[in-house]
Amino acid sequence: MCGIIGYLGHQQCLPILIEGLKRLEYRGYDSAGLAILNGHGLQVRKSLGRISALEDKVRAESDAQLLAGNLGLAHTRWATHGAPSEVNAHPHLDMEGRIAVVHNGIIENHAALRHFLEGTGAVFKSQTDTEVLGHLISYHLHGGHLGHAKADDKSAVKTSDKTPEKTSDKELSLLEAVLAALAEVVGTFGVVVISLDRPDCMVAARRGSPLLVGIGNQEYIIASDAAAIVSHTSSVIYLDDNEAVEIKPQGLRTVTLDAVPVTKTVEHIAAALEEIELGNYAHRMLKEICEQPDSLRNCLRGRLDSIGHRVLLGGLESVERELARTRRFILTGCGTAWHAALVGEYLMEDLARIHTEVEIASELRYRNPLIDEGTTVIAVSQSGETADTLGALREVHDKGALALGVVNVVGSTIARSTDAGIYLHVGPEISVASTKAFTAQVAVLTMLAMWMGRRRHLSAERYGQLVDALAKIPDHVAEVLKQGPRIEELAKTLYQRENWLFLGRGYHLPVALEGALKLKEISYIHAEGLSAAEMKHGHIALINDGTPVVALAPHGSQYEKMLSNIQEVKARGGRVIAVGTQGDKELPKLADAVIEIPHLPEPLQPIVATVPLQLLAYHIAVLRGCNVDRPRNLAKSVTVE
Repeated sequence: MCGIIGYLGHQQCLPILIEGLKRLEYRGYDSAGLAILNGHGLQVRKSLGRISALEDKVRAESDAQLLAGNLGLAHTRWATHGAPSEVNAHPHLDMEGRIAVVHNGIIENHAALRHFLEGTGAVFKSQTDTEVLGHLISYHLHGGHLGHAKADDKSAVKTSDKTPEKTSDKELSLLEAVLAALAEVVGTFGVVVISLDRPDCMVAARRGSPLLVGIGNQEYIIASDAAAIVSHTSSVIYLDDNEAVEIKPQGLRTVTLDAVPVTKTVEHIAAALEEIELGNYAHRMLKEICEQPDSLRNCLRGRLDSIGHRVLLGGLESVERELARTRRFILTGCGTAWHAALVGEYLMEDLARIHTEVEIASELRYRNPLIDEGTTVIAVSQSGETADTLGALREVHDKGALALGVVNVVGSTIARSTDAGIYLHVGPEISVASTKAFTAQVAVLTMLAMWMGRRRHLSAERYGQLVDALAKIPDHVAEVLKQGPRIEELAKTLYQRENWLFLGRGYHLPVALEGALKLKEISYIHAEGLSAAEMKHGHIALINDGTPVVALAPHGSQYEKMLSNIQEVKARGGRVIAVGTQGDKELPKLADAVIEIPHLPEPLQPIVATVPLQLLAYHIAVLRGCNVDRPRNLAKSVTVE
């Protein structure tokens, strides 16, 4: 992984490839590279570090014609097999340098394939799993030989149950060779291939890693993310798992990995170019934090009937009867999405009175969960491509559960793998640290809990009150954002502290977890989110003079308990930053600083209480000189295990 773009058309592809890579930067990467096919052969350039380094290398070319061409591919790599280096960067070539491959995913049987290919004469240059694909495609492209050199007959002996069979002496098309190679592969892939021997063709395939094809005016752009395409065309087709596409100047055709033709529907990308541009903001994370009033309005639009005081969820109409019979929910996600699911657990049990469990997707997918009749699984994911969440969804769905998705990216794999679902509609989220997607995920789960609750035990009066209060949430978030300058000043007094605690109870425990995660992932500060009630069972030992402790203490069912917990922190020298209800008279007496949020019904507080923690983490990261939008070692969408 992590970013792929390929171009075939009538334009020079180099600027399109570089632009596409830049639009994929947010996904996280450690190296970048490109390959262009032209009259000078297959021209490959790679660099370690930022895309700007690759751009500088390309600009330094003494002969610009070397990189001229209308067919090429490029990649940003996030290291899995092999350390970050130019040698390990993509694209990878076959032994003769006639085939170029870029790949997202993991080839699980790469060691067996490498052993087989070395037996046929292949020489490997990198430590990556991806390099086997170039050699393997070459092997099949030339009828069971590596390139144009005949292999020793002994090399056809299989070295494992998953090593290649010799192909016939008839040379295959590039598509046929790619399909033959992928038939030998165990693992996940989004792969794009070009070859000097088939200079008018680009082939791509996917299993478990997203790819879509943008269709322009006699040109095609294939990418792992719509962000790389949106400035060129809004017409796309999405490849599903176990599908491949062959692209030529005269058109494209899609098939399954078993070579069965597939008819695809051309869809429209909803994202506008301005949504992925930085605008006047210093960082995309700040832009996305500040967009939350609008993103929440978009999320709620058409789903709250203020006249009839009800929630309308059109995405669930097809499964409404099955949902009415649901006796148990399983919510699953990873990272920030898991925290949103934890809020969803409180909401479902409080408002709908339905037994709800929350599972970390990476754990759920490898368990043997008990799925009874009446179980519904809800997969929560911004990208809709998170590998562990998708695996967990399929595991539970295969056992008979109704499958729902709460995702942001239209056409994503999770969206297409569920029985029904609810889109977030918050626009592209570019910064690695999720902000507006989290608040929208919680808003969607709130609406779902209200929708379910009204069909069960929620009174019409409380239901109407919650509908009206939820409609005002975007305005409340806007009000909290006005405290940004004050939060920045607070950050200036705390940014050098290396150990933080975030405390919450009830609805605010997931908010504490999310606040700690934000600080960790963009500031590289050790932070822990925990139940305030659990603090004295061990974590209180970490508190000493000046330890920053963020306490979520708005008015609610456990407000008095939180005041007691704050007193325990203060008695041990901790410095308390509290998030409390506007006009609270008691909290300022105990806390060193108070960030106020409006008075809200308790089930709706998490959406608003999260926002000041996002701002606090952001300003601390900036003060520490961290790369806010692209924190080290992290990727936006984790599409491999």
